[in-house]
Amino acid sequence: MENKRIIQVEDKVPMRLMLPLSLQHMFAMFGASVLVPIIFNINPSVVLFMNGIGTLLFILITKGKAPAYLGSSFAFLAPAGLVMSKWGYQYALGGFVVVGIAFCIIALLIYRFGVDWIDVVLPAAAMGPVVALIGLELASTAANTAGLLDAQIDAKNIIVFSVTLAFAVFGNVLFRKFFAVIPILIAIVAGYVTALITNLISIETVVQALKTDFFVIPNFQAPLFNLESKVSRR
Repeated sequence: MENKRIIQVEDKVPMRLMLPLSLQHMFAMFGASVLVPIIFNINPSVVLFMNGIGTLLFILITKGKAPAYLGSSFAFLAPAGLVMSKWGYQYALGGFVVVGIAFCIIALLIYRFGVDWIDVVLPAAAMGPVVALIGLELASTAANTAGLLDAQIDAKNIIVFSVTLAFAVFGNVLFRKFFAVIPILIAIVAGYVTALITNLISIETVVQALKTDFFVIPNFQAPLFNLESKVSRR
């Protein structure tokens, strides 16, 4: 198990691997679950709350056969951004509802006819560029977060960015045995420690937030629908 690069759904993960893998999966999903709402200028707590509900429903429906955390997706950044710029966030919520219904219909088709037809409709040759396009679209966000687009570049940002990226990239290739399955978690820890050493972040801010805002009711909004949004700005 520790020498495997891929852990299949049917594999039974021992407890010594379950905890670090769970933490790694959670932090990996934070990129979408926290960054996406920040880009949309909404409260991340709403997204995290709904992610939790979706994950519990998924585990219940699948009877725990395919444990996973259902987070947000970067795939909707461009279309949601276009809708929000013209109609506002609530109409983007309406679009999310419609997409969710479409996903449910597709799930029923998969349940009835299997998954072979997906390879015909969405071959690897088509999905590869789509995934690459999403990554390229987020390149400016990553560069901005690293401080590379600032008028005056802060060396602390560059150090934290470089350390985190180095551990993630080289660790995925060089780590062995137990560490080979948690390179992302190690990269996150290394980046956070580096940020503490360079005084880029402060634990006092986290402690103060836990004291004052540990339990907060998310500011939910009702979705609105507009048929024009699906054909806007082609």
